[in-house]
Amino acid sequence: MNINLYHYYDKMTGPFINLADIPIDEAKSIMNIIKKSKPNVQCAKRQLEYMEDRHDYEEILKLEFTKKGGIISRYSPNYMVVEHSPWLSTWFENSAYIKIPIEEFDLNTISFTYGDSHPVFSPRVNRMDGKEYRKKLYTYNEILEVIKKYGLPQDWNNDGSYGPERYIEAHIWSDETINKYRR
Repeated sequence: MNINLYHYYDKMTGPFINLADIPIDEAKSIMNIIKKSKPNVQCAKRQLEYMEDRHDYEEILKLEFTKKGGIISRYSPNYMVVEHSPWLSTWFENSAYIKIPIEEFDLNTISFTYGDSHPVFSPRVNRMDGKEYRKKLYTYNEILEVIKKYGLPQDWNNDGSYGPERYIEAHIWSDETINKYRR
């Protein structure tokens, strides 16, 4: 299976700008500016506790990936998704994306969740549906098996009508390949 990872961003900001790389108060200030200046973009719709939640979920991702032998060389991962997500391409006013073949990465530095990691690990999302991929993190070979079983969420749930999973999130725990694509 040939897999590409996609990173969506606003052309005005540039790729791989990560709010989790800066202190929470500073990130919240930036989010407030976005809410006022671009009220219709997806980032402006995030809940007040988004950054605290994000740090909490990233700690879970780190712990689970470490248990699986993953290599972590960043405090917070860079985020990408498996294959094109029509929904994510609408998140920004000046939307753009970078597409990187998975072969360019050290696979030991990438973890995955079947769906966005926030709802995958959030207690706010109903976990009573019995879906095996709730509260789980996967390695590359493991996510390939999940894809074989369920397909890509964007193919069967791009509009979110069947639950929160709309794409497969990839967590890039190294800057080695990412730095080639930064401006």
